[in-house]
Amino acid sequence: MSMAVTGMIAGMALGFAGYFGGFSAFLLVAALGAIGFVAGRFVDGDLEPGDFFRPRDRDDRRR
Repeated sequence: MSMAVTGMIAGMALGFAGYFGGFSAFLLVAALGAIGFVAGRFVDGDLEPGDFFRPRDRDDRRR
């Protein structure tokens, strides 16, 4: 499934949640979708747990 179709399905789910459940349901669906996206990236091997906790180089931002 292409990323465009996946994005369309996610947008439709958020739209239905916002229409039928209100803004709080919209936020809940968006948050769960983000958590599912990150979990999927872990399963695919695109992310590793150290990516969130590794310190960044501050010298690169100052240049």
